[in-house]
Order: sequence, then C-alpha cells, then structure tokens
Amino acid sequence: MSVGPTRCARALIGAAALLAASLVPAGARDLSLMLRQPGLLAAWQAVFVAPFTAATGIRVASGVWAGGVDTLAQQAKARETGWDLVMMNGEELAAGCAGGLLEKLDWSQIGGREHYLPLAVSDCGVGASLASIVLAWDRDKLAGSATWADFWDVTRYPGKRGLHKGVQGNLEIALMADGVAPGDVYKVLGTSDGIDRAFRKLDQLRPYVVWWETPEDASRILASGDVLMSSAPSAAVGDAARAARRNFAIQWTDSLMDVLSWGILKGSPQIREAMQFLYFSGTPAVQARLSVVADEGGLAKGASDFVPPERATLSPTSPANLQGALRLDVAFWQSNLVKLRQRFEAWLAH
Repeated sequence: MSVGPTRCARALIGAAALLAASLVPAGARDLSLMLRQPGLLAAWQAVFVAPFTAATGIRVASGVWAGGVDTLAQQAKARETGWDLVMMNGEELAAGCAGGLLEKLDWSQIGGREHYLPLAVSDCGVGASLASIVLAWDRDKLAGSATWADFWDVTRYPGKRGLHKGVQGNLEIALMADGVAPGDVYKVLGTSDGIDRAFRKLDQLRPYVVWWETPEDASRILASGDVLMSSAPSAAVGDAARAARRNFAIQWTDSLMDVLSWGILKGSPQIREAMQFLYFSGTPAVQARLSVVADEGGLAKGASDFVPPERATLSPTSPANLQGALRLDVAFWQSNLVKLRQRFEAWLAH
C-alpha cells in the first residue's frame, strides 16, 4: 500500500520539531560531511543538508573523499582539516573503529540501535546508504531475465560485458557465475583452490570485457551501448536510463552490497552537531526522499514504507531487493585485499 504525502509531511515536521527543540549555537566552523559518492553530492545536499540546516540553523559544508584507511588516519591526526562526519565503506569503518580513529556512537541520541536495519548498526557507524553492484542490461536487446551465468555465456548472448576494474566483487561474481551458491562464496574464496577457480572463470570472459572504474564510467558504457550487459552500481543504471532514455533492466538476485556508514572522526569538536545530523538523516520519511531523487535506499526501519511503489523496485534497500543480495565480507577483504589486488593487477597486465 502506498503512503500518502500527508503521512510523510507529518513525519518530516515531527523530526524538525524535535531538532528545533534541541538547538544549540553553531560551533566555530561549519559541520563538515565527507561523502564517498561524487555523483550523489547534489542529491545529499537537497535531501539531507538543506532541510537539516533549515530545521536547526546548523551550517554544513559537504565534500567528497576517495576513501582509504590511510587517508582516514591522516585526517584523524590533522584536526585542522575540519572533517567531522565521514562516509565509509565496511572495511574503512571496521579498521577506523578498531584503530581508535572514530568516536563510539551514543545510540540513544540518534534513535537507538533498534531504529535501524541490523546491517546498518555498529559501535562506530550508522548506515548512510547501501552501495549495490547489480547485473544490468538493455531490455531492447535482451528480453527476459539474466543471471551471472548468462553474463558469461557469450555464445548464447554475444556482445561485450562491463566489469569493474578491481578485484573486490569480481571474484564473488565469477564464482556465482560458476555455480557457487551465494552463501558458499566466501567459504570457497577462503581456499587457494577457490581463488584459482575464480580467476580461471575471469579468464573465460576477459576478451569480451570493457572495464569501468567509476559509477560514471559504468553509466556511460551502458548508455552508449558499448556493452550488452554490465555489472554496475544500481544508481548508475538509473542515471544511464534517464540520460539515454533506454530501457535497462536490473537483476537484484545475487547482487553485491556494501553498507556505506557515517562515522564521526575522533576528536571532532562538532560531535553534538554531528549527532543531530545523524538523528535527522535517520528519519524514515527523510531517507525515503533519497530513493525518489537518486535511486538510493535508506537504512532506517520503515524508510521503504514512504517510497512510491514505482520507485521501490529501483531501491537497493527495498525488502525484495535486499533478500537476494550477497553482502561483501569485510573480514575477508581486510585479510586478503592487498595480495588479491596484486594478483588481479598482475592478471590484467599478463
């Protein structure tokens, strides 16, 4: 059942009222937000930042960073750079929390742990959005549904394929294409034979691959028709469909997901303002607007209830889309990323 605008408006007004009641004078500088998704900066400012400032009077400076635990450590030491809230992937969050680079969250100030989906909750981070890599294709060229096994079948479905130019995610996709059940992927990758199996599978497809490095690249090769099918960030598929007015399909089953979380950099002088932002941005009705603006899903419980049905099919956090996804194993990649990245780069160069 769809949720009417009256309910959404009441929820937004309620969140603003609670924040307004706890207004504090702004700090010596603006609250800073560092995002991981350059293409979504405008959407985040429209959905979260501008309404938050209007409700609280707290000014916010938004920026983008490229990620990396080393960069996080450098910023934690150099407080004059002014980073407060930082969006991180699972690996960065785990390393930053364990290394004392992030503040422990006071969950009572942002609605409580039970307010969010379980995958969005950790000691130092609260889910901001879900980064999903999906299989996408042009319905006008390929009718029906497709799987990762079909992605590898260039005889039955001739044409180029798009893949991210990196090891993380591609090994998982290769094994699922080779018949490994999603629940067994990391068990197989935990062995040397399993890693060899994944690289052998990639060998089969390599002559047909067009590599993409950024979401914008993935959107471009889809929109241009350079590939028949591609792995791609789910939001990039929507961007490509709108830009090229094309009829793209998404396969959510066996998609790959990684939670992008907000963390507060250790020693931030804006902790109270940061917690106010997290409270506001965790309001389900506010998060639902991101699905409408940018095909991104919220991680607060009930956020999907506010998403129009026609947009819910494109949201990575819709219950049906979440159900068939494989979550990237942070522990596995923390232990193996360096050596597997080196092997992948050597494989590419061979």
